[in-house]
Amino acid sequence: MMEEKYEEDTHAHVHRTRTLPSPHHASARPVNPTNLGRVMGDATGPASTKPAELDVPLSALGFEMEEVSPSRLTGRLVVTDTCCQPFKVLHGGVSALIAEGLASTGAHMASGYRRVAGMQPSINHFRSAATGDTVLVRAVPVHIGRFTQVWEVKLWKMDAPTQGEGPQIAEARVTLLCNLPVPDEMKSAGESLRKYSKL
Repeated sequence: MMEEKYEEDTHAHVHRTRTLPSPHHASARPVNPTNLGRVMGDATGPASTKPAELDVPLSALGFEMEEVSPSRLTGRLVVTDTCCQPFKVLHGGVSALIAEGLASTGAHMASGYRRVAGMQPSINHFRSAATGDTVLVRAVPVHIGRFTQVWEVKLWKMDAPTQGEGPQIAEARVTLLCNLPVPDEMKSAGESLRKYSKL
Protein backbone atom coordinates (compact mmCIF):
# COMPACT_ATOMS: atom_id res chain seq x y z
CA MET A 1 0.00 0.00 0.00
CA MET A 2 1.33 3.42 -0.92
CA GLU A 3 2.22 5.67 2.01
CA GLU A 4 3.31 8.73 0.00
CA LYS A 5 1.30 11.93 0.26
CA TYR A 6 0.34 13.26 -3.15
CA GLU A 7 0.19 17.03 -3.49
CA GLU A 8 -0.62 18.68 -6.78
CA ASP A 9 1.84 21.17 -8.24
CA THR A 10 -0.43 24.02 -9.31
CA HIS A 11 2.35 25.84 -11.14
CA ALA A 12 2.96 23.09 -13.68
CA HIS A 13 0.05 23.75 -16.04
CA VAL A 14 0.89 23.36 -19.68
CA HIS A 15 -0.23 25.37 -22.67
CA ARG A 16 -0.57 23.38 -25.86
CA THR A 17 1.81 25.67 -27.69
CA ARG A 18 4.62 25.06 -25.19
CA THR A 19 7.05 22.16 -25.47
CA LEU A 20 7.43 19.97 -22.39
CA PRO A 21 9.70 19.55 -20.64
CA SER A 22 12.03 22.49 -21.21
CA PRO A 23 15.09 21.77 -23.42
CA HIS A 24 17.26 22.40 -20.37
CA HIS A 25 15.48 19.76 -18.31
CA ALA A 26 17.40 16.51 -17.90
CA SER A 27 14.45 14.42 -19.07
CA ALA A 28 13.89 16.38 -22.29
CA ARG A 29 14.25 14.05 -25.24
CA PRO A 30 13.03 15.86 -28.38
CA VAL A 31 12.06 13.56 -31.18
CA ASN A 32 14.52 13.03 -34.02
CA PRO A 33 13.01 14.49 -37.21
CA THR A 34 14.40 11.57 -39.20
CA ASN A 35 12.37 9.17 -37.07
CA LEU A 36 9.07 11.01 -37.31
CA GLY A 37 7.56 8.99 -40.14
CA ARG A 38 4.52 10.59 -41.70
CA VAL A 39 3.39 13.88 -40.26
CA MET A 40 -0.38 13.88 -39.96
CA GLY A 41 -1.87 15.16 -43.17
CA ASP A 42 1.32 14.63 -45.21
CA ALA A 43 0.81 11.71 -47.54
CA THR A 44 4.24 12.19 -49.09
CA GLY A 45 6.24 11.30 -45.96
CA PRO A 46 7.68 7.82 -45.39
CA ALA A 47 5.68 5.25 -43.47
CA SER A 48 6.21 4.98 -39.73
CA THR A 49 9.32 2.99 -38.86
CA LYS A 50 8.70 2.67 -35.13
CA PRO A 51 8.45 -0.99 -34.18
CA ALA A 52 5.93 -2.85 -32.07
CA GLU A 53 8.18 -2.52 -29.01
CA LEU A 54 6.75 0.96 -28.32
CA ASP A 55 3.25 -0.41 -27.63
CA VAL A 56 2.64 -4.09 -28.29
CA PRO A 57 -1.19 -4.09 -27.94
CA LEU A 58 -1.61 -1.09 -30.26
CA SER A 59 0.80 -2.54 -32.79
CA ALA A 60 -1.14 -5.83 -32.78
CA LEU A 61 -4.19 -3.86 -33.94
CA GLY A 62 -2.17 -2.21 -36.71
CA PHE A 63 -1.69 1.19 -35.05
CA GLU A 64 1.38 3.09 -36.31
CA MET A 65 3.19 5.56 -34.05
CA GLU A 66 4.46 8.64 -35.87
CA GLU A 67 5.50 11.65 -33.77
CA VAL A 68 6.85 10.70 -30.34
CA SER A 69 7.77 13.47 -27.87
CA PRO A 70 6.89 14.61 -24.34
CA SER A 71 4.62 17.31 -25.77
CA ARG A 72 2.94 15.60 -28.73
CA LEU A 73 2.27 12.10 -30.03
CA THR A 74 0.56 11.21 -33.28
CA GLY A 75 -0.30 8.05 -35.11
CA ARG A 76 -2.78 6.35 -37.38
CA LEU A 77 -4.84 3.21 -37.61
CA VAL A 78 -6.38 1.61 -40.68
CA VAL A 79 -9.67 0.14 -39.45
CA THR A 80 -9.85 -3.60 -40.08
CA ASP A 81 -12.27 -6.31 -38.99
CA THR A 82 -9.99 -6.94 -35.99
CA CYS A 83 -10.76 -3.41 -34.69
CA CYS A 84 -14.51 -3.50 -35.33
CA GLN A 85 -17.61 -4.36 -33.38
CA PRO A 86 -20.33 -6.51 -35.07
CA PHE A 87 -21.70 -3.59 -37.10
CA LYS A 88 -18.32 -3.20 -38.84
CA VAL A 89 -17.39 0.12 -37.28
CA LEU A 90 -14.44 0.93 -35.04
CA HIS A 91 -14.96 -0.53 -31.56
CA GLY A 92 -15.18 2.13 -28.85
CA GLY A 93 -12.84 0.07 -26.69
CA VAL A 94 -10.17 0.28 -29.37
CA SER A 95 -10.46 4.08 -29.40
CA ALA A 96 -10.12 4.06 -25.60
CA LEU A 97 -7.08 1.75 -25.82
CA ILE A 98 -5.41 4.12 -28.29
CA ALA A 99 -6.18 7.12 -26.06
CA GLU A 100 -4.74 5.56 -22.91
CA GLY A 101 -1.78 4.09 -24.80
CA LEU A 102 -0.68 7.44 -26.25
CA ALA A 103 -1.40 9.35 -23.04
CA SER A 104 0.63 6.86 -21.01
CA THR A 105 3.54 7.00 -23.45
CA GLY A 106 3.58 10.80 -23.36
CA ALA A 107 3.25 10.94 -19.59
CA HIS A 108 6.11 8.47 -19.21
CA MET A 109 8.39 10.73 -21.26
CA ALA A 110 7.18 13.97 -19.64
CA SER A 111 7.91 12.58 -16.17
CA GLY A 112 11.51 11.77 -17.08
CA TYR A 113 10.80 8.09 -17.84
CA ARG A 114 9.35 7.43 -14.41
CA ARG A 115 6.56 4.92 -13.98
CA VAL A 116 3.01 6.13 -14.69
CA ALA A 117 -0.40 4.57 -14.16
CA GLY A 118 -3.73 5.49 -15.75
CA MET A 119 -6.25 6.67 -13.15
CA GLN A 120 -9.23 7.85 -15.14
CA PRO A 121 -9.78 7.60 -18.87
CA SER A 122 -12.86 9.39 -20.19
CA ILE A 123 -13.88 9.27 -23.84
CA ASN A 124 -16.72 10.68 -25.95
CA HIS A 125 -17.58 9.14 -29.32
CA PHE A 126 -19.07 11.50 -31.91
CA ARG A 127 -19.02 9.59 -35.19
CA SER A 128 -18.08 6.16 -36.47
CA ALA A 129 -15.21 4.95 -38.63
CA ALA A 130 -15.87 1.94 -40.85
CA THR A 131 -13.70 -0.87 -42.11
CA GLY A 132 -11.14 0.57 -44.52
CA ASP A 133 -11.16 4.06 -43.01
CA THR A 134 -7.93 5.53 -41.66
CA VAL A 135 -8.10 7.12 -38.21
CA LEU A 136 -5.62 9.88 -37.31
CA VAL A 137 -4.79 10.44 -33.65
CA ARG A 138 -3.08 13.25 -31.72
CA ALA A 139 -2.28 13.33 -27.98
CA VAL A 140 -1.10 16.47 -26.14
CA PRO A 141 -0.70 17.30 -22.44
CA VAL A 142 -3.24 19.57 -20.79
CA HIS A 143 -1.60 19.52 -17.36
CA ILE A 144 1.76 18.25 -16.11
CA GLY A 145 1.91 18.17 -12.32
CA ARG A 146 4.26 16.64 -9.78
CA PHE A 147 2.08 13.59 -9.24
CA THR A 148 -0.64 13.75 -11.87
CA GLN A 149 -0.88 14.48 -15.57
CA VAL A 150 -3.88 15.04 -17.82
CA TRP A 151 -3.67 14.33 -21.55
CA GLU A 152 -6.11 15.16 -24.32
CA VAL A 153 -6.40 12.67 -27.18
CA LYS A 154 -8.38 13.39 -30.35
CA LEU A 155 -9.27 10.96 -33.12
CA TRP A 156 -10.34 11.95 -36.65
CA LYS A 157 -11.38 10.04 -39.73
CA MET A 158 -8.81 10.85 -42.42
CA ASP A 159 -10.12 12.95 -45.29
CA ALA A 160 -9.18 10.93 -48.38
CA PRO A 161 -8.67 13.81 -50.86
CA THR A 162 -6.40 15.85 -48.58
CA GLN A 163 -4.97 12.97 -46.50
CA GLY A 164 -5.52 15.28 -43.48
CA GLU A 165 -7.95 15.44 -40.58
CA GLY A 166 -11.58 14.93 -41.54
CA PRO A 167 -14.56 14.61 -39.19
CA GLN A 168 -13.63 14.15 -35.54
CA ILE A 169 -14.81 10.75 -34.31
CA ALA A 170 -13.79 10.81 -30.63
CA GLU A 171 -12.10 12.83 -27.90
CA ALA A 172 -10.63 11.57 -24.65
CA ARG A 173 -9.16 12.95 -21.43
CA VAL A 174 -6.81 10.64 -19.58
CA THR A 175 -5.67 11.37 -16.03
CA LEU A 176 -2.53 9.56 -14.91
CA LEU A 177 -0.67 9.13 -11.66
CA CYS A 178 2.99 9.82 -12.41
CA ASN A 179 6.51 9.93 -10.97
CA LEU A 180 6.01 6.54 -9.36
CA PRO A 181 9.11 4.54 -8.41
CA VAL A 182 10.28 2.09 -11.05
CA PRO A 183 10.87 -1.45 -9.69
CA ASP A 184 14.41 -2.79 -10.20
CA GLU A 185 13.21 -5.51 -12.56
CA MET A 186 11.54 -2.87 -14.76
CA LYS A 187 14.43 -0.39 -15.04
CA SER A 188 14.75 -1.04 -18.77
CA ALA A 189 11.04 -0.50 -19.50
CA GLY A 190 11.62 2.91 -21.10
CA GLU A 191 14.65 2.02 -23.23
CA SER A 192 12.72 1.49 -26.48
CA LEU A 193 10.95 4.79 -26.03
CA ARG A 194 14.19 6.63 -25.31
CA LYS A 195 15.65 5.24 -28.51
CA TYR A 196 12.87 6.65 -30.67
CA SER A 197 12.34 9.97 -28.87
CA LYS A 198 15.90 11.24 -28.51
CA LEU A 199 17.96 13.47 -30.79
